[in-house]
Amino acid sequence: MTEAKDGDELLTRLRQFHDNYFPHHQQRFQDLVAQGQHPKTLFIGCSDSRLVPYLLTGAGPGELFIVRNVGAFVPPYIMGDPGARTNGAGAPLAGLHGTMAAIEFAVLSLKVERIVICGHSHCGAIRASYEGVPEEARALKAWLTLAQEAVLPVQPTPEALRRTEQRAVVLQLERLMDYPMVRRAVEAGQLSLHGWHYVIEDGEIHVFDAQQGDFLPASVASNPGTGPWRAWVEHDGQILVD
Repeated sequence: MTEAKDGDELLTRLRQFHDNYFPHHQQRFQDLVAQGQHPKTLFIGCSDSRLVPYLLTGAGPGELFIVRNVGAFVPPYIMGDPGARTNGAGAPLAGLHGTMAAIEFAVLSLKVERIVICGHSHCGAIRASYEGVPEEARALKAWLTLAQEAVLPVQPTPEALRRTEQRAVVLQLERLMDYPMVRRAVEAGQLSLHGWHYVIEDGEIHVFDAQQGDFLPASVASNPGTGPWRAWVEHDGQILVD
């Protein structure tokens, strides 16, 4: 094997994966090719480099179907031509949309059992929703309108930003329920929705508990986070929430 040039860190890491990691997991990858992928979780997370889904969940290859974008936002589901969609504030979201396509594929084709929306502390997208972005960033400016309903009418203090990050997670859960295939699966008990807020400096996920209406540290939570429309069923079969 030829030596990588000085400073070519990416090439070095690619070779380390092939030479060191892959041989120990080769059978797993071959099984995933022969049998196809069957992930149980669609993970929609922010693109922030500090959020690493596989580290947070301890998942391995084939366990997570991952979508990442700025802010971990879910675009609104609009019937008709996707190219004619708006963002809910009247601004167009023209063209193709990867996040929407991934949700449809995960639910309709992969039959995932849960969807996780994962925001995080110190989110640049949330801060930019208060402070704005350069005029040249036209797509980013339009995209950030997806967080406007979560923005508070206050100055962006650390506490306000933290609350907005969490409010944005719940907002995306609400948008998911506008996707017909998501709503059908949730109401049929085949799919659950989970809202997470990762506090980077503490190394802990705070999960949204719909019954308490708040985010609780995973270390003390009784569940991994539940979306606001999942039916709560007691042991005797009584449905607490329709």
